[in-house]
Amino acid sequence: MNFKLKNDTFLRALLRQPTEYTPLWMMRQAGRFLPEYRATRARAGSFLGLCKNPDFATEVTMQPLDRYPLDAAILFSDILTVPDAMGLGLYFADGEGPKFERPLRDEAAIMALQVPDIDKTLRYVTDAVSQIRKTLDGRVPLIGFSGSPFTLSCYMVEGGGSDDYARVKTLMYNEPKLMHHILEVTTQAVIAYLNAQIEAGAQAVMIFDSWGGVLSHSAYHEFSLPYTQRIVEGLIKEKDGVRIPNVVFTKGGGLWIDSIANTGCDAIGLDWTMDIGIARQKVGDKVALQGNLDPAVLFANPDAIRNEVEKVLSSYGYGSGHVFNLGHGISQHTNPENVAAMVAAVHELSRKYH
Repeated sequence: MNFKLKNDTFLRALLRQPTEYTPLWMMRQAGRFLPEYRATRARAGSFLGLCKNPDFATEVTMQPLDRYPLDAAILFSDILTVPDAMGLGLYFADGEGPKFERPLRDEAAIMALQVPDIDKTLRYVTDAVSQIRKTLDGRVPLIGFSGSPFTLSCYMVEGGGSDDYARVKTLMYNEPKLMHHILEVTTQAVIAYLNAQIEAGAQAVMIFDSWGGVLSHSAYHEFSLPYTQRIVEGLIKEKDGVRIPNVVFTKGGGLWIDSIANTGCDAIGLDWTMDIGIARQKVGDKVALQGNLDPAVLFANPDAIRNEVEKVLSSYGYGSGHVFNLGHGISQHTNPENVAAMVAAVHELSRKYH
């Protein structure tokens, strides 16, 4: 598959190469804030019905690009596809978010955990990647992604989302060997999964460590970061002579960006609590930075949005190596018009920094 990219600004920014402006995309850009997404989801019957059908996944991946001049597409999927493929039985309870029928609650279940056959169990994802890549026809690059081993383990042990992560932390401190076993198997699965996405056509990949920030300093460096680093090391770095950059995003990980930069990743995603200028001073020219507008800014009026966009751009300053994004996923209650205001502001105001 060799569709020449018409717009490679995003990939160049990740590799800290010169660009004419700061490229942008949004975490959760194909989502409930878009009426067209809600319509497709209604047709699909459920969220999983959307994820597991490559036609629907392609349709919703394209929707934000048809509405806004974004600089990248991201595969429509969910981070929990991997534990689902491992046999934990993912389901979505109405209004409650994701849950697992068979969470890891005892040593026998943990020791029985195995790396899934990606081609069999997650074929719907790689098929979606190939189909989206074809449909994009070189408009913009396609991002593949996975949850981080620690974040996936949280869901696998808790059986769903959590406010205090008591089960997973109890396991971690009482039975560190068992916790490391879960992380080890999950790491191997994530490497295979991301590489399968790259083989299917993903042109960049992102690792979402959504819950890494709930850990203490020492626990993060024992139970999250080393596994993320193993994934970065195990990724396919080049395909058809083209570099495949990777991004690591730890929500709440601003304190540890020096350590994250040392994993060998190409870029670090920042949440909105970190000043991007300070982050840039810390990491120097080791990595690119992605972020980091507070998603709640999009509830404000277009002038306020423009002001906040300018703050992020000016804090990052001159030169390349910045991909504009939100500091977390876009809220479903966002007015789509406000997103248009942000996209226009980034593309217009960023030119003077390049």
